[in-house]
Amino acid sequence: MTEGFFKVQDVFENYKTAVYEKDVEKFLSVYAPELHIYDCWGRWEITGISSWKESVVEWFNGLNEDGVLLKVYFNDLVVEESSFLAFVHCVVTFAAHQENSGEKLRQMTNRFTYGLKNVNESWVIAHEHSSLPINMETGKGIFNLK
Repeated sequence: MTEGFFKVQDVFENYKTAVYEKDVEKFLSVYAPELHIYDCWGRWEITGISSWKESVVEWFNGLNEDGVLLKVYFNDLVVEESSFLAFVHCVVTFAAHQENSGEKLRQMTNRFTYGLKNVNESWVIAHEHSSLPINMETGKGIFNLK
């Protein structure tokens, strides 16, 4: 890892910047190699950095093809940490903007929980879980509830 994340909040600042820049390696630098993810999109779970990299490359390539810049906002961030482990829950909004004009195209908000560990004095995400409430009548996820 080339950059150290000495505070848990550093991880999330790097996450936001990496998504906006569509920088795969910078984005992956906040994750542990043996990560475990429960995601809202398409796959039940993702284990290991190489599987996560495949998903991230696909995500960022799609943003490039659509000419979209994605801004990430972490709201209601709650951090509980000890020397070696941290637990974070928050509401995350992803807002897509047209790259050329800056016009806001769409946004979605979902809930995230993160488990981080401190490795060699740097925080990394070891577990990530994103979720949406479900409309019980339609069976569809509810975006932007908050």
